[in-house]
Amino acid sequence: MTTTGEDHSAAGTGPWWWARWRSAVLDWGLAAVSAVECAVEGIPFARDAGIPVSAGVVFGFLAGVTLLVRRRWPIAVVLVSIAVTPAQMGFLMGVVGLYTLAASELPRRIIASLAGMSLVAMLIVTLVRLRQASDTGDMEVGDWFVPFASISMALGMTAPPVLLGLYVGARRRLMESLRERADSLERELQLLAERAEERAEWARNEERTRIAREMHDVVAHRVSLMVVHAAALQAVARKDPEKAVRNAALVGDMGRQALTELREMLGVLRSSDGGGGARKESVPLAAVGVAAAAAASRAAGDEAAVEGPCLAEIEELIGQSAAAGMVVELSVEGEARSCGAEVEATAYRVVQEALTNVHKHAAGAKTRVRLAYRVSEIAMQVENGPPPEVGSASSARLPSGGNGLVGMKERVVALGGVFVSGPTDAGGFRVSAVIPAP
Repeated sequence: MTTTGEDHSAAGTGPWWWARWRSAVLDWGLAAVSAVECAVEGIPFARDAGIPVSAGVVFGFLAGVTLLVRRRWPIAVVLVSIAVTPAQMGFLMGVVGLYTLAASELPRRIIASLAGMSLVAMLIVTLVRLRQASDTGDMEVGDWFVPFASISMALGMTAPPVLLGLYVGARRRLMESLRERADSLERELQLLAERAEERAEWARNEERTRIAREMHDVVAHRVSLMVVHAAALQAVARKDPEKAVRNAALVGDMGRQALTELREMLGVLRSSDGGGGARKESVPLAAVGVAAAAAASRAAGDEAAVEGPCLAEIEELIGQSAAAGMVVELSVEGEARSCGAEVEATAYRVVQEALTNVHKHAAGAKTRVRLAYRVSEIAMQVENGPPPEVGSASSARLPSGGNGLVGMKERVVALGGVFVSGPTDAGGFRVSAVIPAP
């Protein structure tokens, strides 16, 4: 398991300046061994210096115990080891001190200076001791041996701990850098996951809104016409049976059309496997982007996608409203052309919802539908006059959810168009939209 930088920092539960108890125990052990070594080596030093042996032992003990602070003050430990080098004591303290100094975060020039001082001190002391032994006859060697042994001894006591400390320090810094990068990547992944969740939630909300608009456009218009025809059928059932039969047939046709469009929409929502088969289980939120993908494929011309309404069906749409008793007039300006599936479907829905609102709120009012093909856009306008009789709008008791204008504006704005609606000076209502259609 990888340990992150935060976990590594949280592990610092040792006493005083130690990050861990294990490090404290190790330093206490090294300090005890160094104190015993220096105390023992202080005995011959006291004899050679002509001081009491107890003083040499105490001096050696105090010098050796400084190894306890090697992690906090490595420079002090190295300086003490250099100071006691002429007394031929503190070899363990010198080796461990140099290793700790090289592994620390101190500047390289300080490490190099102290390591050089320790090397020179060890070289001089070893050279003097070997020269004295050679002069007194205690050791018979050639002239080359003394400098060779001195240099070898000095390098052997300083180079290995310094090189090992540099390696361990570099490795430690690399691990810290990797921990920091791991923490940074973990934070970035968490941020990306949160953003992905937000985008998914936004996509689900957008798809819910889009599906709600489609359901509203499909159901509201067809059912509104069915209610109008049903009311007319009830009024003329006994007086004019032939007209009642025609109205009943229209109601049936509109109901079948509404069911067909609903089946097409539900088919898109269910076909989440991409192979055309409907799923047995219902997972609406997990497959929330399927309908959006189907809409995108329709806009791209995918034949397998469900075809939406187009402007060629406007005349049929207006004919249905005229059959329901609305006085409606259609005028087309410019040369008709294909404007793209999504643009034509949006224009159709705007006209459809505007006619539905006339049925709901101004039944019997004269309505004019204008459709204009321009160079880089298509414009549509649905304007109705005031209802002929006060209260006629509620005669069929058509409910209104208040989402028709909102849905139309959302559709148009989503395509980069402009939507305007509001009452006219004559007491009617006007709905206008302009959609880019290069």
